[in-house]
Amino acid sequence: MEAFFTSLGLVALAEMGDKTQLLALALAARFRKPGPIVAGIFLATLANHALAAGVGAWLAAHMTPSVVRWTTGIAFLAFAAWACIPDSPGRAPAVERGGVLLTTTVAFFIVEMGDKTQLATVALAARFHPLSAIVAGTTIGMLLANAPAVWIGNSLSERVDFKLLRYVAALLFLVTGVVTLVS
Repeated sequence: MEAFFTSLGLVALAEMGDKTQLLALALAARFRKPGPIVAGIFLATLANHALAAGVGAWLAAHMTPSVVRWTTGIAFLAFAAWACIPDSPGRAPAVERGGVLLTTTVAFFIVEMGDKTQLATVALAARFHPLSAIVAGTTIGMLLANAPAVWIGNSLSERVDFKLLRYVAALLFLVTGVVTLVS
């Protein structure tokens, strides 16, 4: 359960104000179909984070426990610093031909490539087991951050202090990094 709750908490907080949340807002405003958008976010995140967790597990299997501990600990400290930097809205891929579900799935999968939550999933999978708990936690964390953005839209962004949430996420990454290095 530690792997699940750590993954869920880190990703849910790290996603607040992230470019994928901005993408969720943009897709909601453009298509006005929350069901297929949330389903697309789920499918993209599940695929992306399963891939990332597999990479993390592979890395952990091919490194000594000491190297895994130091690498993941330092990575979490880097994610803490990265979480303090606000994202700027990127350009969403234009892939509308397949409908709202396919557009959202492809756009989220692409935007999440190399994102801090994808890289954090790699580190989480190298640090915790089982992989299913990591993927479930990161996927649900992504949905907790992005589904309200889809349903509530711009009114949410006016009421939430994203700067504070970024700092809370940074603190959680920092604590996870220190605990990883010390344990």
